[in-house]
Amino acid sequence: MTFKGEIRDSLIRSLLEKVRKRNYNKYLYSVKLSNMRGFADEIITFDFPVTAIIGPNGGGKSTVLGAAACLYSDLKPGRFFAKSSRFDDGMQNWRMEYEVIDKSKQNTNFIKYKTSYSSYKWSREKVVRPVAFFGISRTIPASERAELKKITKTTYKFKDSQIKELTDENAKHIGHILGRNIKGFKEAHVGERGNITFLAGKTENEIEYSEFHFGAGESSIIKMVASIESLPEGALVLIEEIENGLHPIATRRLVEYLVEVADRKKMQFIFSTHSNDALLPLPTEAIWSAINKKLVQGKLDILALRTITGEIDKQLAIFTEDIFSELWVENVIRINDPLIMSALEVHGLQGDGTAVKIHKNHNSDPSVKFRSICFIDGDSKQEANDAIYQYRLPGSSPERYIFDSIMSKISELIGEITVSLHLNYEKQGEVMNILNQVSSTNRDEHIIFSQIGERLGFLSENVVQNAFLSVWVKKFPIESKKIFSIISDNIPQYGKGK
Repeated sequence: MTFKGEIRDSLIRSLLEKVRKRNYNKYLYSVKLSNMRGFADEIITFDFPVTAIIGPNGGGKSTVLGAAACLYSDLKPGRFFAKSSRFDDGMQNWRMEYEVIDKSKQNTNFIKYKTSYSSYKWSREKVVRPVAFFGISRTIPASERAELKKITKTTYKFKDSQIKELTDENAKHIGHILGRNIKGFKEAHVGERGNITFLAGKTENEIEYSEFHFGAGESSIIKMVASIESLPEGALVLIEEIENGLHPIATRRLVEYLVEVADRKKMQFIFSTHSNDALLPLPTEAIWSAINKKLVQGKLDILALRTITGEIDKQLAIFTEDIFSELWVENVIRINDPLIMSALEVHGLQGDGTAVKIHKNHNSDPSVKFRSICFIDGDSKQEANDAIYQYRLPGSSPERYIFDSIMSKISELIGEITVSLHLNYEKQGEVMNILNQVSSTNRDEHIIFSQIGERLGFLSENVVQNAFLSVWVKKFPIESKKIFSIISDNIPQYGKGK
């Protein structure tokens, strides 16, 4: 089912277009990592101002974050890439190349910069831009932070000048993310230079309590939002493991907040994550996977990632171009032989290029113990080749092919389609009229099943898709069994797969 959050589709499109037209005063557009922690000339582009980097532990997420940070004078490379006195000679000849928008220096073209580590020292041009980094340490509980130990002493006295209440605007943003009212919360700036923030909350009964009794995720969100709101327009914010310490709903709301700030303050955000909820508000262009030191753009859920890296013990992984193709393949399997479903993982990705690249990476990884195959759409420009386990689905567009196939026999199938839509058999005349109307008026096959659902009393798109697919598999057995044979032949204990 399509995710519907609080960010309008029009805003997503507007921000994508803004990057495409380079309509920023300051913006990091791309980073190329060479000879660096296993990355060999891998490029990541930031096509959306809020970018998520997902991947398994050791896949390279933190490396990408650190590489982005190394360009800017506000952050020292050693903070991200510390070097020991003995064991890190592999850092020699690391190189990062950047494409940057900076209207103060160049109004139209990208400016190119380089950062490198050679001869045991960093060489970089130290680009000026406001940058903030939120690392894992942000969620260390206050009671375990050494710099706050003195506050626990009864002799410590807070000065009124140190304490201020959160602004109404900050309280509104934070409250929405956490799902609670935090009006009246305070922050105290302590330490010799006033650079340590200590929080205080208030219950519904007006009883105050200190940060020592906050949840770790709660205090990190309050401080992060306050810091982001204090940054100037055009700043870059890097966040490590954005979901750390947060409930899934709070994680999603935090990402939605970042998208809103990216629009309101022309800021840029890059974060790493293991959370599917963090990916939900983002377009496919905003999501990158770091897998086996390769960078792949496109929406990829965490379960699919675990399949790719072999963390899930299966006999076959199947990658398709999108969710509809995934449903198609699943229906073929379920109706032909449901018992083998437990041996398979099927994942619909976002685009043929992403599906093929993920599939190739999977099969080239010697640590993965099971094969993958890839189904591409009929109109894909990608290669279909049995030798590399890439196969083409019938028809040109999957949605149009399934719909047209059913409509070619609609007079004999209308009863079964009606029942599969969870409607009374007597409504088949009404269903027939609506199918004929949509067939005549539809201009975009990707929304054809959504249009049918809306006209049938707002049935979900997923219900309509599965109704058509299940009937197609049963009533077009020759085509269905061709797809099933490809799958079964690649399962070691079922067909010819080895």
